[in-house]
Amino acid sequence: VQLVESGGGLVQSGGSLKLSCEASGFPFSRDIMSWVRQVPGKELEWVACIFGDSSQTYYAESVQGRFTISRENAKNTLYLQLNDLKIEDTAMYYCAKPLYCNDPYPTRRGQGTQVTVST
Repeated sequence: VQLVESGGGLVQSGGSLKLSCEASGFPFSRDIMSWVRQVPGKELEWVACIFGDSSQTYYAESVQGRFTISRENAKNTLYLQLNDLKIEDTAMYYCAKPLYCNDPYPTRRGQGTQVTVST
């Protein structure tokens, strides 16, 4: 399993970013995928998940209505669109292949991409 995130960066409060995750080494289209995030010194926080066929998506209450998870199975790629970013969204964002949709501690994660939201 290999997961490689990209798309993070520095953005002003209220701005947007789109994260990508290229997956390989497993049958991507069959698997639930998720995004989790972590602030230094704090535990992982589950953000969103999506079923293999995109039929169902779920979000943490803290990001509901602002973030959108999606996937493009033909490209083995997972996305997370981040809109209306807030200071508290600053974190390292990880793409994950979880055991179940809202798995809060997925062990199969990428190296992460940093999102920093400034005032």
